[in-house]
Amino acid sequence: MSQGQQPVREGEERYAALLNNSNAVRAITSAVEGTLGPKGLDVMLVGDRGEVIITNDGVTILDRMDVSHPAARLLIQVARSQQKKVGDGTTTATVLAGALVQEGVSQIVRGVPASKVVAGMQQGIKMAADSLRGRARDIQDLDDPLLAKAVYVAGREREDIVSLVMEAASIIGIRKLKDPSYLLADAVTAHEKGNNEVFEGLLLRQLPLYPHDAPVLENTRILILHDALEPESLDEEVLTTEAGFGRYMELRERFTRELNVLADLGVGLILLEKGIHPDAEQFCMDHGMMVIPRVSRKDLARVSSMTGAVPLRRTALHKERDSLGRLLGISPRACYDETLERVRISSGGQKEEPFVTLIVGASTAEVVGESARIAADAASALQAAIAGGILPGGGTAELAVSYELEHRREAVKGMEAFGIAAVAAALRKPMSQILLNAGYNPLEKMEEARAAQLDENCDGMGIDCDSGLVIHYEEKGIVDPALVKIHGLQTAGEVAAAVLRIHNVIKMRSAHGSEG
Repeated sequence: MSQGQQPVREGEERYAALLNNSNAVRAITSAVEGTLGPKGLDVMLVGDRGEVIITNDGVTILDRMDVSHPAARLLIQVARSQQKKVGDGTTTATVLAGALVQEGVSQIVRGVPASKVVAGMQQGIKMAADSLRGRARDIQDLDDPLLAKAVYVAGREREDIVSLVMEAASIIGIRKLKDPSYLLADAVTAHEKGNNEVFEGLLLRQLPLYPHDAPVLENTRILILHDALEPESLDEEVLTTEAGFGRYMELRERFTRELNVLADLGVGLILLEKGIHPDAEQFCMDHGMMVIPRVSRKDLARVSSMTGAVPLRRTALHKERDSLGRLLGISPRACYDETLERVRISSGGQKEEPFVTLIVGASTAEVVGESARIAADAASALQAAIAGGILPGGGTAELAVSYELEHRREAVKGMEAFGIAAVAAALRKPMSQILLNAGYNPLEKMEEARAAQLDENCDGMGIDCDSGLVIHYEEKGIVDPALVKIHGLQTAGEVAAAVLRIHNVIKMRSAHGSEG
């Protein structure tokens, strides 16, 4: 090989890991970018046993993909982080991460040190996030029409699901929706046999004893036990003695008295973390009590919070009648729903805080699963909009910020300016991909949109994906929660920086294998 070819080979080797990682990220990005926008299409995921999922939900696609490349797995963390934090915008966050990697690689291959590119990108992402926050419009109440529009966009224009989410939000109230510890998306449940419904209360997956004979309970008291409902036990050795047997009979009699006290207190529903003694089971049947054994601690806590019941240990049944009565919860109605095969426990008891369940139904398991994912996205978007305000959707806000970054880049000294330029270029990717999915030339239409933004002094000017004409996105109700955009950009930047800083990829020796 001639001497003149040597630098080319060295250059290729120098960037081999970076280019390999970049290609893997690009492959992952291409799997989801076709779903962006109102003209985006779905992806079919096929399992090794023939199971099928049809969806355009980014986190579902990425979470179910068979991925082995380590850099590609890093990108999947973007979608998971976005879903965990704000519950929506996973596809946009993934596309942004891919664009940041691509733009960063372009700068590094040109000779800009990776550390300078990453430092500049971090500056640019902070500038962009601050700019997006400053442009956001606050949501003051649940009647704000732009709130419903944000939910409509996140709910993929499914009016039936949007109405469910908005109805649930009106029951919950804006104060609780602003509580970071409360997630409306967790209230979504899907069922093939169900119809779309907002239920004021909770559904329990665990079945009661003898479900088809379970009573319908009105204004019933509720007992929650972190134990089994059974008498205290004695060692077998103790039972062999006359005193031990006498103690055993005494405990059985006391247990019977305790069950009678529960009946006298009006207990109709008993939730148990563990099992139930046959004698107690027969007593509950005879007295019209519904018993649900093996309930998870999480569900017990939810019922406790809603009904005011204090979770007890078995020894608490020894308490005086009045003391025990104060530890019971109350529900206006509890029953077993044979269609849904769930126990319904209505809210409206001792606790003032409302509880809702969004029941999403459809004809098949595949369809109902996708509907539930859409409902969860819409619910998350609603809470994000209330918490951080809204911005014009469709990539218009990002387009405006990208040009702002280009102007601010001119005042930056040093090679970090190249990293800021990479962020500015990546911010145009969401709108570019949406326009491409709609069948338009992205460069041409983005220039039209930017010119309109400057003429109207408005970030909300964008392209109608149906007509190709310039429209005002906010007036048309095309808006997104600001937190979805900001968190997506920040998470994408973190992963892109990690990928760009990787100089080499080395396989680790197995922890259990030999050195060979």
